Amino acid sequence: MQRGHAVLYRAPPPRWHRAGEFLVAGFPQLVRSQAGCMWASLVLFALPLVGVFVLLQVRPELVHQLLDPRQIAEIEMMFDPADPRHALGRDSGGDWQMFGHYIMNNISIGLRTFAGGLLAGVGTILVLLANGLGIGAVAGHLQAIGHGDPFWRFVAGHAPLELTAIVIAGGAGLRLGMGLVAPGRRRRRDALVHAGRIGARLCLGVAVMLLLAAFVEAFWSSTQSIPAWIKYGVSALLWLLVLGWLWRGGHGIAAGGDDAS
Repeated sequence: MQRGHAVLYRAPPPRWHRAGEFLVAGFPQLVRSQAGCMWASLVLFALPLVGVFVLLQVRPELVHQLLDPRQIAEIEMMFDPADPRHALGRDSGGDWQMFGHYIMNNISIGLRTFAGGLLAGVGTILVLLANGLGIGAVAGHLQAIGHGDPFWRFVAGHAPLELTAIVIAGGAGLRLGMGLVAPGRRRRRDALVHAGRIGARLCLGVAVMLLLAAFVEAFWSSTQSIPAWIKYGVSALLWLLVLGWLWRGGHGIAAGGDDAS
């Protein structure tokens, strides 16, 4: 009875503690509970990305069907290995300015990907396909013309967080769309509310991932003076940490009620 009284009447844990528990355990549990939508999102994003990249190594002229001339000129100039600016970093003021820019850009992509689920999932599918095609076209073109080295050194650091977050946001959007298309035993309105709660919690974790990705992109990725092997080594470590966290985070801890699909 004393132990029960202590549990019932103890002060609730501080909010920062609850937020930490969610990020460490609750969020990866929630991602795993929506495995079907997450795998579908991964296929919709990664398949066009890899397919376009491989295609442009064989038929580089097809880039003009995917990107307009202005975009092609901009990315070629941005990642030209002969440009001496690639050996230098930005000043601290530039880093903070770009940090804000990356936050706005990353969060907007994540929100569009999730909110597209309200169109019966079609909007989310289109956003995932468009992002996969766009990233694949940029990477494939730069690799085909010999500008791959500065590009890969730039994206290696933030890719584990940013790309994974886009896939999770896509899974959340598909889950939202499923609430409209296939509500199951629930009324369509109730199914949409239930899916929206799950999606909203997923988007909280996605927002944190994209915030961290923006920080890495602004203060680490842009520093081209760091040797390539260090960049790729840190990238491999981040991939292991992110995937391990999503795979094992919260393992053995009871999930919350809203986590169920």
